[in-house]
Amino acid sequence: MSKIILADSQAIFRAGAAKVLAVDEDFRIIAQCSDAERMMHSVTTFPGSIVIVASALKPELPRLRVLMETMGSRGIVIAENHEQPGHYLNHGFRGVVYRNTTGSALVECVRRVAAGEVWQPLQAVMLDSVDEDMVGTRVRDRLTPKEMRIVALIVQGCKNREIATRLKTTEQVIKNYLRSIYDKTGVSDRLELALFTLHHRVLAEAAADIGSKIEAEELANSSAAGVASMRGTIQKVQSIRTGT
Repeated sequence: MSKIILADSQAIFRAGAAKVLAVDEDFRIIAQCSDAERMMHSVTTFPGSIVIVASALKPELPRLRVLMETMGSRGIVIAENHEQPGHYLNHGFRGVVYRNTTGSALVECVRRVAAGEVWQPLQAVMLDSVDEDMVGTRVRDRLTPKEMRIVALIVQGCKNREIATRLKTTEQVIKNYLRSIYDKTGVSDRLELALFTLHHRVLAEAAADIGSKIEAEELANSSAAGVASMRGTIQKVQSIRTGT
């Protein structure tokens, strides 16, 4: 049985990958890590593992390579779509997959690496296909601005209550919107929705852009509230001083 360490800061993608890999009886996920240091600790704790790490964690590649070689482990990188596989293969990794890879491709990659082979994506996998771009574009255009904001927060791993709070509405309203979103995307739950979004570049980029806008709005509102509070305090102090 192959022991697997799964490291990625994106909780949704981590959960989706774990769900896909858990179907294979030859795989056993022994650790899930949200940052590079926890991953390093897991590599030390569980020798002889398959280490699947997202490039987004920005691990120290030379250090990780030495550690994996010392512990008898093999590494697979989850790369972003613009990255070249050769960069990671040159650092001792035995496999490279992209975020928009299919579940079957991820499983096959782990199998090959566990067998001592090297796996890298075909050119056809490295680039988004025309059909995939069309699907992502079509779904993006069908979703309303409010629905896209919900999708963006789903991808960030937010639960319904947090989404409702951040969008200043109720959980029931969010549930109603989710039913519409599921119908438009053809998925059945929030995990499938997040993975569907990450799999389609056009949709993923739109969600990331909207997520950044939501955070900017929240920061601006927080700053404005802080300024208003400070002004109120100053006015109270001035009133006390003047006796008015």
